[in-house]
Amino acid sequence: MKKKTLRVLGVAVATMLSVSAFSGVAMAEEVPDASGDPAVTLVYAEVNPLDTTVVGQVATHFAERVNELSGGTVTIDVQGGGVLGAEGDFCDNMIGGVGTIDMARLSVSTLTGYGVLKSALLCLPFTFTSRDHFWNFAASDLAQEFLDEPFEDGLGLHGLFLGEEGFRHIFTNKEVSGLDDLQGMKIRVSTDPTMVGMINAFGANATVVAYGELYQSLQSGVVDGAENPVGNYMANSFYEVAPYLLLDGHQLGVIELVITDMAWNKLTEAQQECIKIAAKECQEYNKKLSEKIEEDTLAELGDKITVIEVDKAEWIEKCKDVIAEATADYADLYQAIEDLQ
Repeated sequence: MKKKTLRVLGVAVATMLSVSAFSGVAMAEEVPDASGDPAVTLVYAEVNPLDTTVVGQVATHFAERVNELSGGTVTIDVQGGGVLGAEGDFCDNMIGGVGTIDMARLSVSTLTGYGVLKSALLCLPFTFTSRDHFWNFAASDLAQEFLDEPFEDGLGLHGLFLGEEGFRHIFTNKEVSGLDDLQGMKIRVSTDPTMVGMINAFGANATVVAYGELYQSLQSGVVDGAENPVGNYMANSFYEVAPYLLLDGHQLGVIELVITDMAWNKLTEAQQECIKIAAKECQEYNKKLSEKIEEDTLAELGDKITVIEVDKAEWIEKCKDVIAEATADYADLYQAIEDLQ
């Protein structure tokens, strides 16, 4: 039986990322009519606030577009602000088949802790020299290899899109003027071994602290600093307790939206197509939003913080051994990413 189609309204998607090919890619300009399909609600987990961060606004936009495209039959219940835990908790829930989280926006570095090893290349210090470099990669056929990796590795997670939440910078609660001042400082990191290695290579002491405890840890002196994209730095009010911001841009915060295989199989074919098209639209939305939020945030913070410009060359030099070790098994793949500058 031939499907009815509805014309997609909204942004053009000519330069968007590839969507995971686990069930085929829909034509970008048309959407199957899912308005008569059974209603489904999917829970989407996000650790950051929804209204003031790149990833939060992307989540809200995605939910709105899925609802519109599916004719109201698919509801994305976005749970933001870390109410469902940290990213590791999201992964444990989804990979463990608990079923109370259907989708999550993850930092790609979080997935590396679950054996998604190729994706670690996207998290290395200074892999992406600019946003243009990242979006060149994201628009290439190479990106699909990374989207497919979690499912191919047996995690039961399908990658829907890759995006970015801005360059990550170090901020501290003590006055600093450059790399030398980080010596011996306790800098909060996630459990990502590459991030731990990078901070230690800078001469600081990498200290694992739960994200939800970071504000208090900065305030009490449990840690002397941390690192985050500028948007998250402001949205979580970290600037109140750590007002010294080093614009080192050591990492572009690459993100991935994943959906469990169990949740995917709840959807009709038409609903799946709506999800994929909304994901493609959100990549373009993300691309435009991320840089704007970073610029606007720095302007809004103004004299509330001290911004320190740095010479990235010396920072990159400090990371050479970390990068070499992390790319040893995937040298050709890493070079392919580098060649997309």
